[in-house]
Amino acid sequence: MHERVTPLPYYLGCPQWQDPAWNRQLPPASSPLARYSRLFNCVEGNTTFYATPTQAQCAQWRQQVPDDFRFLLKFPQRISHEQLLAGPASEITDFLETVAPLEDVLGPFLLQLPAAFGPEHLENLWRFTDALPAPLTCTVEFRHPSFFEKGEAERALNRGLRERGIARVCLDSRALFSAAPDNDITRDAQRKKPRVPVHILPAEEPEPVVRYIGHPDLETNRRFLQPWLQRVSDWVREGRRPFVFMHMPDNSHALSLAALWSAMLAEYLPHAPALKLEPEPQLGLFGGPE
Repeated sequence: MHERVTPLPYYLGCPQWQDPAWNRQLPPASSPLARYSRLFNCVEGNTTFYATPTQAQCAQWRQQVPDDFRFLLKFPQRISHEQLLAGPASEITDFLETVAPLEDVLGPFLLQLPAAFGPEHLENLWRFTDALPAPLTCTVEFRHPSFFEKGEAERALNRGLRERGIARVCLDSRALFSAAPDNDITRDAQRKKPRVPVHILPAEEPEPVVRYIGHPDLETNRRFLQPWLQRVSDWVREGRRPFVFMHMPDNSHALSLAALWSAMLAEYLPHAPALKLEPEPQLGLFGGPE
């Protein structure tokens, strides 16, 4: 029932599990999530950033994915952005209880922090992560400039992450910001996504997490993806299972970007087969599907 079409030796996913444009590209299954999880083995939980689901919804999601699938849920924006991790512990406890039905398929939580979260707030982060009940973990994405300047603030940050075995999300938005802002979709993506340097922690970092934000022209992404091929393949050969997420300015094209990436990576990792999207239906003589 939950058989995956393409087994992968690492985690590959998108920022969501459904989009109307994907209907003809995913294999058949009983729901959008079930269809998505037949091809991909992880997903970013953007939905929990904006609104907390019910426990019943989480239980339904669990039934729709195989045991090796992983949700990287985002903490609600009230906790990460509005309260800068300094809110009442009860809100965190309530959120964790809500998502408890997913516990065996949870990857690390995605803790996205706003640009307002600077060095003066690091103690909030350490209290927050130290209080997470085992075996729950998180991976953290930063946007404050001080954490990218290789100074004392970044050294203190990376030291604290290593002591706790927490991965730092590697956000690569270089392809997106190389695009000319000549349409509304690209301009909106460039406005919303952070433009920060690509910083990667040393090899001892657990479960690397890469979020790649693509160029709107699919083929242009080849040169921006190229440097990641060796790094991800090295991680896999070391026995690690990195998480790689593919975004596009218009995420209706995210599946195509993921397919391009996986085809390129297959040349480095022959045991990592390329994704096979469902073929578009052939048009008949009068323009309809044959």
